[in-house]
Amino acid sequence: MDLQVIQTHPAFNQLARERARLGVGMSIVMAAAYFAYILTIAFWPRLLGRPLWDGTVITWGVLIGVGLIALGFILTAVYVRRANSRFDQLSQLLLEDLR
Repeated sequence: MDLQVIQTHPAFNQLARERARLGVGMSIVMAAAYFAYILTIAFWPRLLGRPLWDGTVITWGVLIGVGLIALGFILTAVYVRRANSRFDQLSQLLLEDLR
């Protein structure tokens, strides 16, 4: 197959646009959450050191840190779900058209 034919195919262009848009959007969400956490550590560390409630040793920093990890898993699951549905459909369409 000629690479030029693939690169000019509408299904390939749509697939590339959608994957890039989703990847960049999710990267921005994760980076913003992470940098907000880091900036909070730098400029407002007492907030993260406060216990969730009286009598506990679990702090807001631990909870938010676990939340960041969970956000990473959630974003990964969203991407995988999208890749297994929409992106696979576009890939299949592209393969069928190029046969």
